[in-house]
Amino acid sequence: MISMGSVWDRTAEFLSDNLGTILPIALLGIFVPAVITGNFAELRPGAAPGLAMGLGLGSLALALVTFWGQLAITALTLDPSHGRAATGVATRRFPAALLVMVVVLIAGLAASIPVGVILAASGVDVAAMAQDSMPEIPAAAATAVALYVLILLPVMLWLVARLAVLLPVIVGEGQALGAIARSWRLTRGAALKIAGVIILYAVVSIVANLAATTAFGAVMFLIAGRGEDGLSLATVLTTIVGGAVSTGFTVLGTAFTAKLFVALLLREEAAKAQ
Repeated sequence: MISMGSVWDRTAEFLSDNLGTILPIALLGIFVPAVITGNFAELRPGAAPGLAMGLGLGSLALALVTFWGQLAITALTLDPSHGRAATGVATRRFPAALLVMVVVLIAGLAASIPVGVILAASGVDVAAMAQDSMPEIPAAAATAVALYVLILLPVMLWLVARLAVLLPVIVGEGQALGAIARSWRLTRGAALKIAGVIILYAVVSIVANLAATTAFGAVMFLIAGRGEDGLSLATVLTTIVGGAVSTGFTVLGTAFTAKLFVALLLREEAAKAQ
């Protein structure tokens, strides 16, 4: 059996023992991209098409940097002896990890196809919705979409739980697409516990981020005001606070999944020994 409490304890111990090594990776790979992306979001409304495209591409590039940072944290969690060399491990495993994430993302997007089919069959202009225009949706179509989403959400949560250790498998075992099946096998029998942790983590991280940015942002906007172009000292400082909070939770979640992978490996070895 997997004890999530024990996994949390091992995660906390790792973070406290390796804070000096984690900090530079988290700052450069997660915090800085988060802050820059947050400020890009402030510039996007009302931006010219060319600038909006540039901001979108910049945000995508920064998301890839963050993904690389998560791989580095994963490598360090699995083997603290890597030290700063964990960044090299992340670089080597980045192409395989990106391939797997793209495949998973495409599969996830495919799950939304029925929503478009329902709306299109009801005469809703789906193309207009893609252009940020909200046409009127018939009540029957809205009900059907709501029912589909209610069914889809728990299914997606269960799937996410079964694939929770994808990155540790890719980094720790050097796999690519085979990591999907490997994660599926490792999490067998533990999906409900993992799903519970995912829900708790999501709720706490979202509330903490909203609390920090809303409270701090409100104070800063009262003091410094908001710039006409969406950027001001208040918005920059607010994105820094939000970036710090999200970085902390990203590091915590990444380290936890790596320690969960280790615990699942130990469970597998114990089962084979019986």
